[in-house]
Amino acid sequence: MTRAHDVVAVVVTWNRKQLLIGALDAVAEQDPAPKAVVVVDNASTDGTAAAVRERVDAVDLMVSDTNTGGAGGFATGVARALAEHDPDVLWLMDDDTVPQPGALAELLRAYDSHRGDPDGRRPALVASRVVWTDGRVHPMNTPRPKPGARRPERRNAAAIGCVPIRSASFVSVLCDAAAVRERGLPVADYFLWNDDFEFTTRLLRGRTGLLCPSSLVEHRTATFGSTDADPGERFYYEVRNKTWVFTRSSGLSPAEKALYAGATLRRWARTFRVSSDRGPLWRGLRRGLVAGVRAGPRPNTEVLGG
Repeated sequence: MTRAHDVVAVVVTWNRKQLLIGALDAVAEQDPAPKAVVVVDNASTDGTAAAVRERVDAVDLMVSDTNTGGAGGFATGVARALAEHDPDVLWLMDDDTVPQPGALAELLRAYDSHRGDPDGRRPALVASRVVWTDGRVHPMNTPRPKPGARRPERRNAAAIGCVPIRSASFVSVLCDAAAVRERGLPVADYFLWNDDFEFTTRLLRGRTGLLCPSSLVEHRTATFGSTDADPGERFYYEVRNKTWVFTRSSGLSPAEKALYAGATLRRWARTFRVSSDRGPLWRGLRRGLVAGVRAGPRPNTEVLGG
């Protein structure tokens, strides 16, 4: 297949070299293959960088001095891809994401064949269907249909086998590079959790986003679970970052903020209900709310340097 677009893949990794190699092998086998692959190694200590240099050709490898989390890694990688490789579209994924044959081709098909926004623009984002290692749809990274999508939106998406969505995760998402240049990079200070939600809602506000079920990727997480699983001490990031989303981000309209805030509170309640040790959750809730209200995320230049 002839590549119609300059696609640059961005993969962020930390201490999972074997999973990363599997992901990179699957990316290289796509037809069409990406023009370039940017790998951000978030200060791994397991020999990830050496393994990439030894086993994978034609990768733009960036090795961070410190672990800046998934948010910092994607901010770094997307900036590098835009500045050095001049892509038409960006393909973003975690290191435990294994695209199945044809995954990229199907994303590009949806990107090209959708009738577009009223002004004729292509979709700002197209996401893959994510399954776990046993083939079950993975609830942690399944984009939900766009709330309140109008009939023409649903009809135009359905005509090409897709569904309108309002957000997506960094587990195989194709982003229009012009939209990213216009709306900005992921926010590095989120560190982990909700950075993809904030980035994709910002990218999609007033634009088209699609879930393309025929683009299939396997997300090789250690366990199968959903977003209301007990995160322990890391609940701090969930609370702080959601507070930032609802009070500091331009990604959601006021009505959407009310809708998603209500859904978040219900999910937090389920998290507390199923937890066997609620102490860390209460500490994370208090600390996260204080940090989220007291100050917003720092600029990427301050978090990442440069």
